[in-house]
Amino acid sequence: MMSPANLTQFLANSIVVMVFGSNDYINNYLMPNLYATSRFYNPQAFSNVLLNRYAHQLQALYSLGLRKFFLAGVGPIGCTPNQLATGQGAPGRCVDSVNQMVGPFNEGLRRLVGQFNGGSHPGAMFVYGNTYGTFGDILNNPARYGFRVRDRACCGLGRNQGQITCIPNLMPCANRNEYVFWDAFHPTQAANGVLAQRAYSGSTTDTFPINVQQLAQLKL
Repeated sequence: MMSPANLTQFLANSIVVMVFGSNDYINNYLMPNLYATSRFYNPQAFSNVLLNRYAHQLQALYSLGLRKFFLAGVGPIGCTPNQLATGQGAPGRCVDSVNQMVGPFNEGLRRLVGQFNGGSHPGAMFVYGNTYGTFGDILNNPARYGFRVRDRACCGLGRNQGQITCIPNLMPCANRNEYVFWDAFHPTQAANGVLAQRAYSGSTTDTFPINVQQLAQLKL
């Protein structure tokens, strides 16, 4: 059994990876027929609600002894096959209005990282992951990363294979490593690998204020 002292050290040296926000938009804010959220909150107000809850959860984890945090921002969800399938974007382009919705959340999350690193949480380090920028680079330069298909899902049905997501017994594409998106919403393993690598060893354009490799080596 781990002693209290060893547990404290273990928690302090562990890295907490938090990937929140996308589902709050995809499965709530962008579903006005089911949820009234978008009628009650504009994008800025909605992001404030999410970030307030986020800050409370981070505080709770900090109080338990965790000290290293990687907080991934929300990607360009207006570029998912599901959003492309709505036909709300120009042909061959993402749904810009949806991408603009997540801007306040990402900007606020980066500010929150700066505030938490500014002295309110001594002995801890919070890192912001620029998922939006990194994923945008993949979509703008797919061939650079070995991708051939960026606007359709590897597994799904309907327009852009994004109107109905991957279901049991549905045959996926044979060359999934050439696809950016696995289903209507989620990246493929290959795309996630690019995101992970950029988060681990990327520049301050990808992560702020340090990358995950530096976070792992940090002695707090």
